[in-house]
Amino acid sequence: MDESGTAQEQHGVIDLELDRPHSARMYDYFLGGITNFPADREAAARTIAAFPSTLIAARSNRAFMRRSTRHLALLGIEQFLDIGTGIPTSPNLHEVAQGITPRARVVYTDNDPIVLTHARALLHSRPEGATAYMQADVTDPTALLAHPVLRSTLDFDRPIALSLNALLHFVTDEHHAHAVVEVLKAALPSGSMLVISHATPDFDPEALARITAVYQAAGTAVQARPRDEIARFFAGWELLDAGLQPILRWHPDPDEAHLTFADAEAACYAGVARKP
Repeated sequence: MDESGTAQEQHGVIDLELDRPHSARMYDYFLGGITNFPADREAAARTIAAFPSTLIAARSNRAFMRRSTRHLALLGIEQFLDIGTGIPTSPNLHEVAQGITPRARVVYTDNDPIVLTHARALLHSRPEGATAYMQADVTDPTALLAHPVLRSTLDFDRPIALSLNALLHFVTDEHHAHAVVEVLKAALPSGSMLVISHATPDFDPEALARITAVYQAAGTAVQARPRDEIARFFAGWELLDAGLQPILRWHPDPDEAHLTFADAEAACYAGVARKP
């Protein structure tokens, strides 16, 4: 696919708000990226001080993205919708999926305008497949689902994997997180997959409370959820055999067997479910 998926987004002056920390740029910092700025690094440093295992948590989420994408591609899934994409960090989801299924089609979406400026890195698709990027906000799922880039890239008559990795803890109950996910789920056909990783206070509630306070002070609401509330996001769908697990335990990669982190250090649950 060509880059028309981003061209239509590029109009007017984009305010990147570089003087304010943003969760996507903080995540980039945690992953060792360079697309972050002083405000992001300062907030990231406060987060690490509050929860020294932050880097483990971020990289565990990224590793789960790779494992779950590979798992679904091997099951025959050829379409992916990744919401909350963040700043590109290779290997990106399309690289993993198309490495197994070259004809895989992927749509990325994020609400941080700086991700748009890096979207070219997300559009280097295999010629047999397609990748596209669109700017949208998950808290308005109806508008997101109606976006012309999404509709022109993915076929909603065929199964789609909806990836919500490390996203929903930034969608609080005030923004009706469970209702948002239900709208997204309802739009997908039978055989589609839902992929979620989500921060939890179950293992170390005091540390998660400190992290929440840091993000809130930086202007970003965070709501870590216990396991039963995370499980509700999968309601009506069939969890794959691994179930809803601490993130490091979801289909662990034998190549990562030397990495011995405690569940409390990753502080996340992860799961994948299929729509009947």
